[in-house]
Amino acid sequence: MASSRDRQRKLARAKLDRQLARRASAAKRRRQIRAGVGTALILVLVIAGSAWALGAFDHEPDENTAANEVCLWTPQNTAGNSNLKDVGEPATTGLPITGTRPMTIATNQGAPISVELNLASAPCAAASIAHLASQSFYDNTKCHEIMAEGAVRCGDPSGTGLGGPAYSFHDENMPNAPEASPSASPAPDEPPTYPKGTVAMIANPPGANGSQFVIFFKDHTTAEPKFPIIGRVTEGLDVVEKIGALPTVDNGSGEKVKPKDDDVVIQSLTVGEPVLDPASPADPTPSSAASGAPEASTNAS
Repeated sequence: MASSRDRQRKLARAKLDRQLARRASAAKRRRQIRAGVGTALILVLVIAGSAWALGAFDHEPDENTAANEVCLWTPQNTAGNSNLKDVGEPATTGLPITGTRPMTIATNQGAPISVELNLASAPCAAASIAHLASQSFYDNTKCHEIMAEGAVRCGDPSGTGLGGPAYSFHDENMPNAPEASPSASPAPDEPPTYPKGTVAMIANPPGANGSQFVIFFKDHTTAEPKFPIIGRVTEGLDVVEKIGALPTVDNGSGEKVKPKDDDVVIQSLTVGEPVLDPASPADPTPSSAASGAPEASTNAS
């Protein structure tokens, strides 16, 4: 019969064997895990390398366009206003938002008028005009009003001041009101709210812009700016001044704003491709942008 000491030795030996077996099994599992992780990492690297070689990570960001929605086009009720013309709506994404865009207005009054549209401060107005121009919306339409503010009003095919496309959009780049002097008049050294050559939108009702715009043929200062600035004339300002000097007659509503003898006709209006690095700012005066989409109405301009 084995002694008590021999039994203790056998039990201790068996315990040691079990511990060694567990340690060997754990070490084997660790080696298998490392091998699996290494294989997976190699596989990921191979896939990533293949994708890189095939150009999956190649991307040239276009800083001149916005992928997110930039503009909101509010539908107008064409059934309630026969002066509105449905030519679809511009895009809402991928619109140029930096630099300038050239616009050329050919009239029956002389050389073409060249305009720089400011994409940074008025991207929606520029997008709208470009869309309408692509649909020949402005061709063979009249500049129906010579305004008391010193601007020529154009862009309404109906010639009523109530016409435009079947959508509207919010104000952009509304200039700040000038600082008043002690006499309640603008300070003498204050720049005009709308310098000569300024191009701006005009809406009826205010804030619901469509197709109508004004071109200032003289400086205009006002305590209540209402025309959001979209650009400036770069060539042909003498033609705008010539139009502004035409005699006017009553337009049928009691205002002597209609050109008397000669209709001012836009023969064509075209918008070119965006220019990323303009030689000079398109915004003729410091201004602040106003936003907020207008409610749909029966009138648009």
